[in-house]
Amino acid sequence: MENNADMYVPAFYAGRSIFITGATGFLGKVLIEKLLRSCPDIAEIFVLIREKKGLSVRERLKKMLDNKLFDVLRNEQSSSLNKIIPITGNVAAENLGLLPAEEQMLIERVSVIFHVAASVRFDESLKDAIFNNTRSTRDVCILAQRMKKIVVLLHISSTYTQTDKPIVEETLYPSVFDWRKVIKVAESVDEHILRIFTAKYLGTMPNTYTFSKRLAEQVISDYSDSLPCVIFRPSIVIATIDEPIKGWIDNFNGPVGLFIGGGKGILRVVLSDPCASCDFMPVDVAIKATLLAAWKRGIKTIAEDKTIDVYNCASNDIKKIDLRNIVQMAFEISEKIPLEGIIWKPQTMITNNRFNYFCWVLLLHILPALFLDGILKLCGSRPMLLRLQRKVFVTNNALSYFLLNEWTFNNDKLKLLFDDLSADNSRDFGYNYRYIDIYDYFKNGLIGGKIYLLNESMDLEAARAHRKRMNWLDTIIKTLFFMVILWMLYYKNIFSYVTEILYYLSANIR
Repeated sequence: MENNADMYVPAFYAGRSIFITGATGFLGKVLIEKLLRSCPDIAEIFVLIREKKGLSVRERLKKMLDNKLFDVLRNEQSSSLNKIIPITGNVAAENLGLLPAEEQMLIERVSVIFHVAASVRFDESLKDAIFNNTRSTRDVCILAQRMKKIVVLLHISSTYTQTDKPIVEETLYPSVFDWRKVIKVAESVDEHILRIFTAKYLGTMPNTYTFSKRLAEQVISDYSDSLPCVIFRPSIVIATIDEPIKGWIDNFNGPVGLFIGGGKGILRVVLSDPCASCDFMPVDVAIKATLLAAWKRGIKTIAEDKTIDVYNCASNDIKKIDLRNIVQMAFEISEKIPLEGIIWKPQTMITNNRFNYFCWVLLLHILPALFLDGILKLCGSRPMLLRLQRKVFVTNNALSYFLLNEWTFNNDKLKLLFDDLSADNSRDFGYNYRYIDIYDYFKNGLIGGKIYLLNESMDLEAARAHRKRMNWLDTIIKTLFFMVILWMLYYKNIFSYVTEILYYLSANIR
């Protein structure tokens, strides 16, 4: 079986040259690590990287490989890292910004493409979103058509490309827009004018990200007659559940950001429906399913089957949890594993009323930030909390559409990927989704955020002592506040007025 590509996943990838866009992103890094660790006989991995912040392509690759995510691979199969070959390019540029010599090398050698690159900013201009997410997909397809050995092109999309549907099936939906015309408009129309027409283009779509990613699915559909394609739609991808290390994460997205913001005492109120179920997927599970989906499509030729395989990589019917329970769980965990340097006792409320949200933001975010920034100025330090609270406010507003609504992402095909695995494939690519421990997973996620994002120690003695001080301070401040209110009421003779009113009402009732 181990030499049969139709039966054994590592045998399918053995000897192949793979091209990955978005390699330095969250999903891209985990994909590379998993490929090298579980498919050790692959020939090479070409990764598209652009120069950024003064770092060359090779310097960015080195920085990426220094990440703790690659520690297991570095210790056990260090030579495999030499199979990663950087390719200079930029998905936002036409033709991916490829150099002619490197483009020809890809055409001659690559047989599997993972198009992972995307701009996930919800507030990006329409022009940039189209260039990064839609035109880049077209250019990847054009490149794939020229490749002599291509067996599968897997495009990473999103379950949230279909937010206008309460139930999202694992199928391709038509778009009312022609992606060719939209790309042409983005290339030819002035940025200022395009911003004016953005709302008209978006229609029912909440932002330019979901709009441009939906168009990208249509690009894949139109090229599927000549290319073996897969559309893979993850929901909200968060920390690893198991591989290669538990709880690894490199961003503040999803519940880990909520855990950290709340655990630091910064995030006090969230605009969300507390009863809405949240759909999360561990990144290592998403990558396993990605590799399985590419394998399933790659063992069939385009002559045999021209259909597009579509998968919703979502947790529907696996494990559901609403935001109220996530927040409750977050503070139970953060009490046992406190973060360092918290500015107040962790406590976050949830409201789905925008007016109430703005009032609470003013009272619990803005005013305390102004007060603490004033203290920092008096101490000669740089004020920072108001700026931080502004970012929190902007982020919550950008996410509010997704936090106030709920969708059902049907995932029968995804579950079948795991259910149909042989024992040999299950060792490295299986996932027993029926028995996931939500509490343990989120606990590891908070630990991962503490270690990999905040660079904090797991020596918790000092953090626990500081947490106790903040709890006492919170109790003292609240007690003083209520005493002041009672004193003001007494000073203004409010109690006597209330007594007279009650006496008057009781007398009239009798």
